[in-house]
Amino acid sequence: MKKSTLLYYCLAFGSVISCRSNDEILPASQAEVHNKTVDVTHHDGRPFSTGNGSSTAKFVAGPGGGVLMQGFYWDVPAGGTWWDTVRGKLTDWSNAGIGAVWLPPASKAQNGPYSMGYDPTDYYDFGNFNQNGTVETRFGSRTELEALITKAHEENMQVYADIVINHNSGGQSEYNPYTGSNTWTNFSGVASGKFTRNYNDFYKNSYGNNDEGSFGDFPDLCHANPYVQDWLWGRDDSVAKYYKNVMKFDGWRFDYVKGFGPWVVNNWNSSVGGFSVGELWDSNVNTLESWANNANSSVFDFAAYYKMDEAFDNNNLNALNDDMMWKRNPYKAVTFVTNHDTDIIYNKMLAYAYILTHEGYPTIFYRDYEEWLNKERMNNLIWIHNNKATGTTSILYTDNDEYIARRNGYNGNPGLVVYINNSSSWQERWIQTNWAGKQIKDFTGNSSWYPTTQGDQWVKIQSPPNSYSVWSLNQ
Repeated sequence: MKKSTLLYYCLAFGSVISCRSNDEILPASQAEVHNKTVDVTHHDGRPFSTGNGSSTAKFVAGPGGGVLMQGFYWDVPAGGTWWDTVRGKLTDWSNAGIGAVWLPPASKAQNGPYSMGYDPTDYYDFGNFNQNGTVETRFGSRTELEALITKAHEENMQVYADIVINHNSGGQSEYNPYTGSNTWTNFSGVASGKFTRNYNDFYKNSYGNNDEGSFGDFPDLCHANPYVQDWLWGRDDSVAKYYKNVMKFDGWRFDYVKGFGPWVVNNWNSSVGGFSVGELWDSNVNTLESWANNANSSVFDFAAYYKMDEAFDNNNLNALNDDMMWKRNPYKAVTFVTNHDTDIIYNKMLAYAYILTHEGYPTIFYRDYEEWLNKERMNNLIWIHNNKATGTTSILYTDNDEYIARRNGYNGNPGLVVYINNSSSWQERWIQTNWAGKQIKDFTGNSSWYPTTQGDQWVKIQSPPNSYSVWSLNQ
């Protein structure tokens, strides 16, 4: 979604909260949540003092799985350098335990060298045709994009494409008999020569007045039109198959899925497979779950996003008891702390401690990792997620300032206990573990305790002020 139109969208829909296949390949981070057997190799790339092992191995999924990096932010530097910037970071990301990167919309858009890609014109121009005032996109050339994807695969990472198929921009004016006026719907001259469009491929047209929702004043693609379906996912050189088979993308992030029916994503996924996640900007967990089931796709867990803001920024950790998508179906929940469109959580390290120790597929925001937060602490949480965050979740204690939860472990992996403390002083609690007579330690290094659990599995643990600790067997 384009930030410049975010305010319009919020006003149109009444609130910030509502502002925005069987062939599906699940990310490794969701693989063992509910005792689903997966053949994985333990990741020994421990970045620092959490244990022994190499810190230079390419990403290999551990028992807790992997982590997704959002590999951009709004208004990344223009000038065609971004693909090279991301490519230069992939080895470090892989070493840290990040298993996939989500890229911004990669094809040529109306605003040419300045566009963030959310106003797509030509789905097959990746910076190799001279149109909309440029050959390269804002992010670089097709050659540089392909080099990035190749490098990611060499690092054993997946690459997810941001797919904008609700609306188009950059067409020429033509007379539209269904509106009785001219509309900007003539895309017959796209430089690639693929997926040419005219007024009957957009609403209003012979198929009706609109689908689920238009976005701003952009022409709204008509997914009911078989011609549009064929070009999006049906034919051998469709957008979906070209991205998958030629450009070698591994999965999809679907922009603004409120604008079209979930059957569109379902058909796309059935046609090409790969991981997929939808941007359904809604805090209602019933809405998120219904869309994910009907789309046969994961969905961003906006329910958890707003509950984390309430919990960590408004001193109400009891809010974490409320319903969230990851609690409904962790296989289809992609959790996040911020993204290119919205950044409301202030206590971000507490939020990352939450999503990187809980079920679901956690996303890290580029600027949080590379610029704003402590990278060593982030890498520590990533290692904990990949190596210790296994099994179902049991919430052990909550009040306004404290939250303690237990991951119950799976297939020989002991799981963990996470203690988040939003108060201004050290806190201690007796809690029940799954371990009897075992020494445990805090894998964040925030506590120096090495307590031994009692025969009844109870133990006292602690957490520092405005911080967290993560406990597991000392092994």
